[in-house]
Amino acid sequence: MAETPGTTALAGGGAAQASVGVGRIVLASLVGTTIEFYDFYIYGTAAALVIGQTFFPQSAPGSQALNAFLTFGIAFLARPVGSVLFGHFGDRIGRKSTLVASMLVMGLSTTLIGILPGYAQAGVLAPWLLCLLRFGQGVGLGGEWGGAALLATENAPRGRRAWFGMFPQLGPPLGFFMANGLFLALLLGLGEESFVAWAWRIPFLISAVLVAIGLYLRTSISETPAFRETLARNERVRVPLLDVLADHWLPLIQGSLSIVVCYALFYISTVFALGYGVNVQHIPRTNFLGMLCVAVLFMAAATPLSAALADRFGRRPVLLGASVLAALVGFALPSLLSGGAMETLLFLSLALGAMGLTFAPLGALLPELFPTAVAYTGASSAYNLGGILGASLAPYLAQLLLERGGLPWVGDYLILAATISFLSVLSMKETRKA
Repeated sequence: MAETPGTTALAGGGAAQASVGVGRIVLASLVGTTIEFYDFYIYGTAAALVIGQTFFPQSAPGSQALNAFLTFGIAFLARPVGSVLFGHFGDRIGRKSTLVASMLVMGLSTTLIGILPGYAQAGVLAPWLLCLLRFGQGVGLGGEWGGAALLATENAPRGRRAWFGMFPQLGPPLGFFMANGLFLALLLGLGEESFVAWAWRIPFLISAVLVAIGLYLRTSISETPAFRETLARNERVRVPLLDVLADHWLPLIQGSLSIVVCYALFYISTVFALGYGVNVQHIPRTNFLGMLCVAVLFMAAATPLSAALADRFGRRPVLLGASVLAALVGFALPSLLSGGAMETLLFLSLALGAMGLTFAPLGALLPELFPTAVAYTGASSAYNLGGILGASLAPYLAQLLLERGGLPWVGDYLILAATISFLSVLSMKETRKA
């Protein structure tokens, strides 16, 4: 049994806000996604800089970058597994305990990567273990976002769900800033030789401390009012995934496609562009990481702006406009990314700014597409299926397109992703007043 989408799932927890402590709820959702995405992004940065040469044989240097990007994509294939696994328990036993478990899985996988021996020490076993831990990262992150978004939006007052849902969306730019800032500090402080030899592992080991902080916050919060109401009315679904596939398959598809451009923007402008800038443009690693730290500020600034607009005018018009802007960034990609450092910085800033505009409203939109009883499973599944389509192979395909047709083909890839998301959002009904 499940209620009509939007009736209790997000009806607004204003009356219960005093008892649950909205400030702590918002902080827990923000800190949790910041830590989880920090863990995820340090791998993306390491994949562009050191993973290939550390975990794959030196006898095939030409394939090291491609292999590193393939291991990067494994986590996106694992994320739907996490969304189904953690979504099931999140819809059955609650958001709070499920979010604690997802953080533990993510943190353990990340920390173990930091002590994993390379190809020189473990031979062919090294890349296989790396793939296993990368899969674990994906499973953990697959259960994180949907729960964090529900934690925020199910405690939001009516009319401010996009604003409250924006706080989990600030986690990715903050996590990205932390990850790249730490890599930059290590390169500047220890030098490139030490960084490649061992210092790249430090960000992975620091994850253990950050996860401990996140767990403290997560265990100190209450369950959301909407889920407590679901328990009180005995409306839980026995197998949430089956309910989503049988009764909510259309919003699942629409939600998955709506986020494709968001992922493509981010991973082409970070992971692919980082590898291209360092290896082709010969921009020093420290300079490029500094440029990314500047550019991600545009994403952080665009996120609350987009959320405020989505609450005022609706999710659809904001997302449609952001998709158009993303397509324009794709048109500009060849000329900007092949230019000098300033042109590259402009491209990174435009791409990540557009990503912030597309990302913020999704924190409210995806949960609004599903009723409370299956909201964790539905929102998480849509989010992570979109990750497979938009991000899992984005750096790899962009590298392949670069080799086959040059930067214009990479720009076309981004335009295609923007078109897919535009058409998906266009096919939806507005959910702001659900």
